[in-house]
Amino acid sequence: MKIVCKAPCRVDLAGGTLDIWPLYLYHPGAVTVNFAVDRYTWCAIETQRGPEIHLRSRDLNFSESYRSFEALRQAARPTHLLAALAVRFFEPKTGFTLETHSESPAGAGISGSSAMMIAVCCALNRFTHSGYSLEKLREIAQNIEAQMIRVPTGAQDYYPAMYGRVSALELGPAGIRRSSIPVDLDELNQRFVLAYTGAPRNSGINNWEVTKAHIDGKPGVHRNFEQITSIAVAMRAALENGRWDEAGRLLRDEWTHRRKNSPGITTPLIDELIQRSRRAGVVGAKVCGAGGGGCVLFLVEPDAKVRVSELLSRGGATVLPVKVARRGMTIQASP
Repeated sequence: MKIVCKAPCRVDLAGGTLDIWPLYLYHPGAVTVNFAVDRYTWCAIETQRGPEIHLRSRDLNFSESYRSFEALRQAARPTHLLAALAVRFFEPKTGFTLETHSESPAGAGISGSSAMMIAVCCALNRFTHSGYSLEKLREIAQNIEAQMIRVPTGAQDYYPAMYGRVSALELGPAGIRRSSIPVDLDELNQRFVLAYTGAPRNSGINNWEVTKAHIDGKPGVHRNFEQITSIAVAMRAALENGRWDEAGRLLRDEWTHRRKNSPGITTPLIDELIQRSRRAGVVGAKVCGAGGGGCVLFLVEPDAKVRVSELLSRGGATVLPVKVARRGMTIQASP
């Protein structure tokens, strides 16, 4: 048997970090807004005759083998940790080869690891006949990723991988509810540019530092997240009503407050690109994910996409030719 699962990455528009429990409980009405992009992650599982397990990463160019599941379970430092932790959870009864691949650049901030986790968990769910629902797989994937990175993880990154398109994640005491935002996807494709500025210079920059500051009661961080909550709610409404100028303004405001929470989120190159691109038709920009490098999202006037892309390329960034992914996770199985 061979099983192949494919899941898209995402771009966050507003309300990031609020999706980390328990931050959203401190901000009633919290919402996170994001959309899936057609940069994909894959997981392929193929059965083997014996009990051996082979784990491979095509994009990272490494592989490892174990004589049995028990040997993998006892391994102290698996090379392919993401896959190894997922395999330990699902406890397959037969040998197999598991191969992963990602189109996301290193440290891009477009949730390549979370999309990969969804692809791996969905493939293993089918392979082991575990029968978990897609929503339950999100919870499993999130918890396994927390085991991997050793800090709490947010929930937003998994939903674009699961459902595609544009999402609003409503966050509250009852949990998380995902709604699709009705956006003209062709128009959105004409109104955004995604540029990769390079891997983060400091891998220690992450949302956990901001989360700790919030939980520690730093009033400035709490006030910034109050503003970010309001911006995210307004961003959802702006997209629903096709108010693109308002969406650009909100993106600028979100970036301002996010920088206050974590100055290390930006770099001189990112600051320069955002500043220079404003004169070329950019109406708003922000870093994707935790920042410190990675990708920057630019909302642009509909006739400015080519002009902005050329400016960013000349300025030292790599423009990624992406569109909104209209579908989320897909899975195929063959004898």
